[in-house]
Amino acid sequence: MADLKNINEEVFKKYIRVLKLARTPTRDEFNKIAIVAAIGILIVGMIGFILYEIMALAL
Repeated sequence: MADLKNINEEVFKKYIRVLKLARTPTRDEFNKIAIVAAIGILIVGMIGFILYEIMALAL
């Protein structure tokens, strides 16, 4: 039981360290991330649509 408590404390300390290093992105960083994510979603959607159309034509 003591080992589990020590492991939990170590993990908790690691989480705290990461949270101390984290910061809110600037508006420019956020916009770049949003654009890249949107492009990725569009690419995956287009691939899915193309595969759907190919399967529909094959049947």
